[in-house]
Amino acid sequence: MEQVLRNFFLFLSKNKFFTKLARRYGLRFGAARFVAGETIPSAVETIQKLNEQGLSVTIDHLGEFIDSEEEAKKAADECIEAVKAIAGHKLDSQLSLKLTSMGLDISYDLALDNMRRILQVAEQKNVFITIDMEDHERCQTTLDLFKELRKDYENIGTVIQSYLYRAVEDIEDLDQYSPNLRLVKGAYKESPKVAFPDKKDVDENYKKIIKMHLLNGNYTAVATHDDAMIEYTMNIVKENDIPLEQFEFQMLYGIRVERQEELVKEGYKMRVYVPYGDDWYGYFMRRLAERPANVAFVLKGVVGK
Repeated sequence: MEQVLRNFFLFLSKNKFFTKLARRYGLRFGAARFVAGETIPSAVETIQKLNEQGLSVTIDHLGEFIDSEEEAKKAADECIEAVKAIAGHKLDSQLSLKLTSMGLDISYDLALDNMRRILQVAEQKNVFITIDMEDHERCQTTLDLFKELRKDYENIGTVIQSYLYRAVEDIEDLDQYSPNLRLVKGAYKESPKVAFPDKKDVDENYKKIIKMHLLNGNYTAVATHDDAMIEYTMNIVKENDIPLEQFEFQMLYGIRVERQEELVKEGYKMRVYVPYGDDWYGYFMRRLAERPANVAFVLKGVVGK
């Protein structure tokens, strides 16, 4: 049943009709639990509250299904404004973004140009940028673009997904760039031709790339809500005398809030992934696909209204 629900919500996440409908009707039906409003001011307010609790943040201006160069440039402009807001309010925050929102599906050069515009401002404002990883079809292009930008900018990282067979090879290949990487299990529906179909294999590969990247001496963001993976990371760190400054844990806004606060109290750096914007539908559907408990929470919220 859990897999059926996962496939159902992943299918919905790619539906353009429902995406446009969601933009029109705003944050309803429980989405506000996972999305910090639709505007930069609302995101700033959320970040300030999280920072007060000792939590670091990365914000993501949500955007999917960009169909024109104009939309892509507008999305890049929004990211630049977010960078300025982070610096202007002296927030403990980074910025995450998706290359499809920068126009990757329209043109590689368009996405590259938009990224350079953002990174120039981010470099001036001392704000770190992470390129989110999307589905397998866009993986190689994303890494190619990351490598191109890494030649000119220090303040940029990207994401590796452990459910892809290629994850270990990508970690090995990227090591020459001393990259700051966010390591995740992966949230897209992929073919068994490119991704491990069984959770246990995804978990084992996740442990493998966490250990590899940490022992390579590179900054590692372990993005997980799984206590077993958190404990595994802690053990690797202790066994190999890895400094606390070389890694952090990351979790999504609205999920396992108490655990986030516990990790801060235990002395670990904890970063919360905070999305905002009116194009929230695809992101929200993927969060429902990840955990049945999220669905139960949303249903309870709707019935209770």
